[in-house]
Amino acid sequence: MAEYKAPLRDMRFVLNEVFEADKLWASLPGTQDVVDPDTADAILEEAAKLIEQEVAPLNRESDEQGSRWENGEVTAPDGFKKAYQAYCEGGWNGLGGNPEFGGMGMPKTLTGQVEEMLQAGSMSFGLAPMLTAGACLSINAHGSDELKEKYLPNMYSGVWSGAMDLTEPHAGTDLGIIRSKAIDNGDGSYNISGTKIFITWGEHDMAENIIHLVLAKLPDAPAGPKGISLFLVPKFFVNDDGSLGDRNSFSCGSIEKKMGIKGSATCVMNFDDAKGWLVGEVNQGLACMFTMMNYERLVVGIQALGAAEMSYQNAVEYARDRIQSRSPEGPKNPEKAADPIIVHPDVRRMLLSMRAQTEGARAFSTYVAKWLDIGKFSDDAERKANADGLMALLTPVAKAFVSDKALETTVLGQQVFGGHGFIREWGQEQLVRDVRITQIYEGANGIQAMDLLGRKICANGGKFFDLFAADVQAFVDTNADNEALAEFLEPLKAEMENLKSVTYEVIEQMKDDPNAIGAAANDYLHLFGLTALAYMWAMMAKVALEKQDGGEADFYQTKLKVAKFYFQRELPATRALSVSICAGSDTLMDLDEALF
Repeated sequence: MAEYKAPLRDMRFVLNEVFEADKLWASLPGTQDVVDPDTADAILEEAAKLIEQEVAPLNRESDEQGSRWENGEVTAPDGFKKAYQAYCEGGWNGLGGNPEFGGMGMPKTLTGQVEEMLQAGSMSFGLAPMLTAGACLSINAHGSDELKEKYLPNMYSGVWSGAMDLTEPHAGTDLGIIRSKAIDNGDGSYNISGTKIFITWGEHDMAENIIHLVLAKLPDAPAGPKGISLFLVPKFFVNDDGSLGDRNSFSCGSIEKKMGIKGSATCVMNFDDAKGWLVGEVNQGLACMFTMMNYERLVVGIQALGAAEMSYQNAVEYARDRIQSRSPEGPKNPEKAADPIIVHPDVRRMLLSMRAQTEGARAFSTYVAKWLDIGKFSDDAERKANADGLMALLTPVAKAFVSDKALETTVLGQQVFGGHGFIREWGQEQLVRDVRITQIYEGANGIQAMDLLGRKICANGGKFFDLFAADVQAFVDTNADNEALAEFLEPLKAEMENLKSVTYEVIEQMKDDPNAIGAAANDYLHLFGLTALAYMWAMMAKVALEKQDGGEADFYQTKLKVAKFYFQRELPATRALSVSICAGSDTLMDLDEALF
């Protein structure tokens, strides 16, 4: 099994050369005095060292051992607590946090690269900082000044961690039917009762306190999602002097036995008149929680990207070492009994598909992060509004398309190993098991596809889609005279015209067919994702063409070759998807449910 090596050169390529992050950061009031290229480079280097040396070596053993639950207490796998302390002592937990409360205030374009490294090193471990960062976002955006001052500094430092408690045994995606109840105590606090399931790192021994963000309903709340409120419920009460007081009245009833991410604790949490404090306004809890959920959805895509990167590193190392059969062109290593399997076209097909999807996804997640940074830090109202629209459009693609493709990528990596890929010691089967959850949690991918097509496109007549189309068109127009780039620009133009046509075809279908969106959504998500990655690869190809004859010629020429592979071997899948989308819902809905 390969040792994880952070893909720093590729991260720098995407950040510095494709998206020119230094210019982006300099243009935003909230980042221009916070980060510069030298600071960013130092952050990437130090994060890589920590994750390669402290986190990644724990991944396989934590999968074998898992978290342990006994009498309501959860013990993390061996080594996790020490690594977590090292991670927090380095300030990494507050990398993107509000500087007013001890965070570093770094932009998402940079923190996303660190998140990828962390998730590639160990997804189970990386979930703890991920959930804390998301909880901090919600508290910072919606909490009172008192709550921010009381909880954020210790959460940014990692002394305390965070968790989000949404799902209940009978209520997954449909949170409007949750049963957890909140009773107003009349003193600013509330008593929370109910059971939550699938709570990642809801209980553990790595931090002194765990701050839960819990969805519940007041007795007189409106029915459905409009009656949900959000409450901050700490494991231990916090005294006025900042010290920890008594334990709150909730506990972990059990932890789940899972297919993957076994090192992390997925908890059943039982709240029995636990005391909590309102975050945001009464009955506005879902809107408050979506601040956290939208963050988590982008990071789930980045999680999947990390697993795909690790699978690729494993597969390439194995393909270079494993000898089997001879090259179709004749022996490459005549002194050995066989050639390494990397000489075989089908193995190369798998490796290049993995690489094209993974590097395309890295660029795409950074592209999405760019709009998040503009939306958060810009003081230009129009620029900010456009960025917010693009973020709304692209977040479900970043979560669902990237995670779908990451599962395909990890399975390809497993396939490169043949029979050894089915054996635990090589690590590939763990990556397949771990990445599978990214298609399910934070909104299953079918829900994400429905959100993309239904709420983010059809509901506003394609307004957000037009922002994306305009961005692609601006790139095409700017580079129209670049003859060397034509082999990428022409198919990109054709794919965008196709995507526009299909998009407005579905908008028309929905006027007469209530099932049109649901029937088309999954295929549409993949059509959109494949086209978006074509845009990413065209941007990367532009940079590579400009630099291929200078230093690092091999790096840039490799980029061009992988870009050509993507356009020739991956992108054509859009044709079949387009036909399927435009076929409508009839064949899906005609069969009587009794005949299934």
